[in-house]
Amino acid sequence: MRSIVKIAGKNLLRYQRRTLLTTALIAIGVVAVLLFIAVSSSFKSMMIGQITDSVMGHLQIHRKGYVASIDSLPLNRNLTEKQVAKALEILAGEPAIDSFSLRIKLGAMFSNFNETTNIRLNAVMPTDELKTMPLLASRVREKHAGPKLLSKGGILVPELLAKGMQVKSGDTVVLVATNRDGSVNGQSFVVQGVLEGISGPGGRDGAIHIEDARTLLRIEGVEISEIAVRLKNIAHLPEVAARLDRQLGSLTSKEGKPVFEVHTWEKLSPFFNIAKMIDLMTLFIKVMLVAIVLVSIMNVMVMAVYERIGEIGTIAAIGTTPGKILALFISEGFLLGVIGTAGGTLISLLAVAGLNSAKITFNFGMQTGLLLAPTLSAREIIPVLLTVIAIAVLASLQPALKAARMDPIAALRHV
Repeated sequence: MRSIVKIAGKNLLRYQRRTLLTTALIAIGVVAVLLFIAVSSSFKSMMIGQITDSVMGHLQIHRKGYVASIDSLPLNRNLTEKQVAKALEILAGEPAIDSFSLRIKLGAMFSNFNETTNIRLNAVMPTDELKTMPLLASRVREKHAGPKLLSKGGILVPELLAKGMQVKSGDTVVLVATNRDGSVNGQSFVVQGVLEGISGPGGRDGAIHIEDARTLLRIEGVEISEIAVRLKNIAHLPEVAARLDRQLGSLTSKEGKPVFEVHTWEKLSPFFNIAKMIDLMTLFIKVMLVAIVLVSIMNVMVMAVYERIGEIGTIAAIGTTPGKILALFISEGFLLGVIGTAGGTLISLLAVAGLNSAKITFNFGMQTGLLLAPTLSAREIIPVLLTVIAIAVLASLQPALKAARMDPIAALRHV
């Protein structure tokens, strides 16, 4: 087999221009696919990180029916103290979970004493929220709470509202909210920071301390709207979500109805649909690469067979078996695929290094100055390379079969 590969290599060197053009075309296709994968993967990872690490967490736990009516932030669908205790017990027994944060979500009227508007708020325990949302601190501008994210009596105001109402850190504002029983209560707060907006749910929400929310809403005991959960590794999200769904979903109320529902960030964020579109575009690019390789290799191999009919007849006449002739032409297609993919991979890695050195930034929705950091891993490269080489071999199969089935006498007569 080694001798056949050597002969195949020499045959390719005999037609250097054709070999160079074919491998160059394959390399260009490989570069296009790998660069698209690198850039799109960087964009996806960045946006998923922004959404999960500063707003949503990897998954969330709610009372059944809460998400369906979340636009109105219903306080009558909060988790009770017993329900929260049961959920925390199950979360504590899941080794894949890194941290979690209890939240009360509420709507209120926001006043700077001159104007009034509505605001959505996440009431959190700051230490737990920072563990679960490690990028949250980077969104806070004009920080006015010292080393802490937030202290009691303070509020983080979303950027758009801060600009519209002309409030800044250190200003005093008033929140007025209606509790579950319909009574109204007001409380003054000091602006301790401005939250930069991001795209997606929660990107325009402010934040207050969870103890302040209990006072404002006159909540006695423990009452929680949602539990945001962060995993040690987001790659384990499907199986962890499935386990939690089985454990929490099996718990029912006295009426026999499910108590909890578990939602991953994918179900809660519209960006997941954009991510799916990116995956679909990647698939189309790969199909185009397959078409390029298929046409290129088939064209080269058909021409090689046509131009070497006499040569094929000669080696067949001196006793070369059809199997070896078949292997010879398939080896030529294989070598074209290997050389093209090797060149394309090298160019792609150099291009990715160049893009990282250039430190390109872009804007997405409300987010600005996002740094593009494309990467290529073996997990992304190897499937593309194997696909290209396999297609190169398959593309050379039909011309190779034609060469192997030639009648030696007819082939010699063609000279």
